[in-house]
Amino acid sequence: MRLATRSSNRAKPEPTIALINIVFLMLIFFIVAAQIAPPLDGEVKLVLTESLDNRRPPDALVVMPDGLMKYRGALVTPAHYVTIKQESAPDDIREIRLVPDRELPAAKLIDIGRELRGLGAEKIMLVTEEGLKR
Repeated sequence: MRLATRSSNRAKPEPTIALINIVFLMLIFFIVAAQIAPPLDGEVKLVLTESLDNRRPPDALVVMPDGLMKYRGALVTPAHYVTIKQESAPDDIREIRLVPDRELPAAKLIDIGRELRGLGAEKIMLVTEEGLKR
C-alpha cells in the first residue's frame, strides 16, 4: 500500500529574496545619504560660543522694546544714525549692526529695516544672543 503524501499541509516558504532586496536597498540609501555632506577636516577645531564674552558691538544701533533707537548711549532716529555713520566713515553705512530687544514687535523691526535700507544700508545684520544648550 502506498501512503499518500499531503502537499497541501506543508507551509510554503516565505519569499526571503524580496526582504533581502529591500534591506539591501535601504542599506545603499543610507550609505549614499551619509556621504552628501563632506566631513570636516580633522584638524579644524570649531569655536565654542559659550566661552565668549557676550557684549554688544560698540557701533551697533540698539532698538528698545518701544522702538526707540540708541547709538552709543544717545537716542537717535534712523536718519540721524545714518548721518553720524556717514560722517565717521562713508563706506561704513553699507553694513549696519542692529541689536533689537527681544520684546520689540517683529513688524516694527521690519519697518526699521526698510527705513535703513531706504537711507542707503545694503546689509543689515541682527545681533542676537545664542540660547543656552540643554
